[in-house]
Amino acid sequence: MSSEKVNDVEKGSSVEEQHEHVDLVNNVNAKIQNPLHGIPKAKLLSQVEEFTREKGLDDQLPLFQKGALLAQKPKEFESMSELTEEDKEIIRREVTHRWHQPKALYYTVILCSIAAAVQGWDQTGSNGANLSFPIEFGINDAASDPNAATNQWIVGIINAGPYIASSLIGCWLTDPLNNLLGRRGTIFFCGIFCTLSVIGSGLSQTWPQLFVTRLLLGLGMGPKASTTPVFAAENVPANVRGGLVMSWQLWTAFGIFLGFCANLTFFQVGRIAWRLQLGSAFVPALPLIFGVYFCPESPRWLMKKGRYDEAYKSFKRLRNSELQAARDMYYVHRQLMEEFAVIKGSNYFSRFFELFTVPRVRRATLASFVVMIAQQMCGINIIAFYSSTIFSLAGYSERSALLASFGFGLVNFLFAFPAVWTIDTFGRRNLLLFTFPNMAWSLLAAGFCFLIDTNSKARVPLIALFVFIFAAFYSPGEGPVPFTYSAEVFPLTHREMGMSWAVATCLFWAAVLSITFPRMVGALSVTGAFGFYAGLNVVALVMIFFLLPETKQRTLEELDYIFAVPTSRHASYQAKVFLPYWIKRYILRQKVVLEPLYNFDEVESITVFEKGVGH
Repeated sequence: MSSEKVNDVEKGSSVEEQHEHVDLVNNVNAKIQNPLHGIPKAKLLSQVEEFTREKGLDDQLPLFQKGALLAQKPKEFESMSELTEEDKEIIRREVTHRWHQPKALYYTVILCSIAAAVQGWDQTGSNGANLSFPIEFGINDAASDPNAATNQWIVGIINAGPYIASSLIGCWLTDPLNNLLGRRGTIFFCGIFCTLSVIGSGLSQTWPQLFVTRLLLGLGMGPKASTTPVFAAENVPANVRGGLVMSWQLWTAFGIFLGFCANLTFFQVGRIAWRLQLGSAFVPALPLIFGVYFCPESPRWLMKKGRYDEAYKSFKRLRNSELQAARDMYYVHRQLMEEFAVIKGSNYFSRFFELFTVPRVRRATLASFVVMIAQQMCGINIIAFYSSTIFSLAGYSERSALLASFGFGLVNFLFAFPAVWTIDTFGRRNLLLFTFPNMAWSLLAAGFCFLIDTNSKARVPLIALFVFIFAAFYSPGEGPVPFTYSAEVFPLTHREMGMSWAVATCLFWAAVLSITFPRMVGALSVTGAFGFYAGLNVVALVMIFFLLPETKQRTLEELDYIFAVPTSRHASYQAKVFLPYWIKRYILRQKVVLEPLYNFDEVESITVFEKGVGH
């Protein structure tokens, strides 16, 4: 962000006297604190008056004063004389009717879901095409071909094209595109690339042409995957943020399923089957292009740009009442003051280096890296990219291999639904700790089933069974968590750059996986490849256990305090406190009490009421 924009956001900080607050750089006491905590009522009301005057919101002063008082002490709203009975009923309904949200908010989530479906369909168009385009272009990767080793690398590189371009270029366009075009404009830009490039893929006449068009696809996939989850996260209230933001993965899974449907639909049309399988992915991109500007722009992005009047209008469209809009807007404004007090003035390159040098941001960078690389380490994309090839090697006919891939896509989609309800209750971290061990054994079992004699009738169905079990464990855990988690953890000052880093990490290793898997199968067999990824599941489990803080039901601003806790303190707590507790509680069946990591003393947070404490 330019120094001019920072100064614009920081206007009024001189009149807003600084109160004692938790260090956002190094939160050694692990306190989670409301930025309004401890400010005397008269001073707070005076600060709100100055805020509304400077931001051109004078006519909304009484509303913002009520909102500020509510944001400061949400547990005490019942006793606030400033609130009417109608106001209090609105706040009660945040708990009793938490899924009752405005149409504009649900429209935004639906639009983001369409963007996710585009992402999924783009991933699986090549899955079925892998059975035919190598033969069309003279790069047959079957083991019987004398040039199989070379051709396997070429096929892998073609499949990896979008991920290479996304990780090396596309994702890193997110920050300048967002700065120039906003969240909505960036999604529109990406929709254009995701439409034209897949049509170009279907019209390719040589494999280098196909490779180039898939590189261009990556220029749309990267910024879209980086921006869309952030756009959803910034617009959605904290108490339902996980359930709604995870729709990115839910509908990515649906897009994967649609891609498998297209593969199955077109496989019998002759030599042009692979062209239709690749080109059909433009279908969901069209409503994305035409529908995105009907969504309200992210109010947090507008505030970051100093456009407070527009931000308030956007908040009003995204909340059930003007009181909630005023409360959330002032709360975000005060947290922005905290953030910019730590990091003043930056440009593209300084923001990138600050991902690794500013302690609070560095911890978010590490956590997003862990959760994103784990998505590739778990091995899901060796199935998503190559399931038709894998089932063909298992002994399936082309039609049966595509049907089995269809089944995998259906399981992947259906089992993502439980995460909508569990991600904000069971938690992001707990979902991962539960699903990774189960992914490890199921993938290993699927690999061992390839050792069963080819004449055995049990071989083919057992392989499919364990692949489907693997997908069923992946979908509610490592499926929805990475993009939801990464969209949350970075402060607004570094949200675009941080998400660029996270998605680039994910897609770079997806490219590595896509390039190496055909050759890995050729060298190690499917059993060896599956065993390798089963082992990586265990490694990922250990990384998640020690390095991943929980983020459920905390506002985006309160996460600043969680990620100010040193990584060493978090890892030490997991090893010395949580692990012994878990063993005593669940293995030895002892009655023990878990000592909490985070200190919520003297903390009055908006999400305290959202979690039900206000009852």
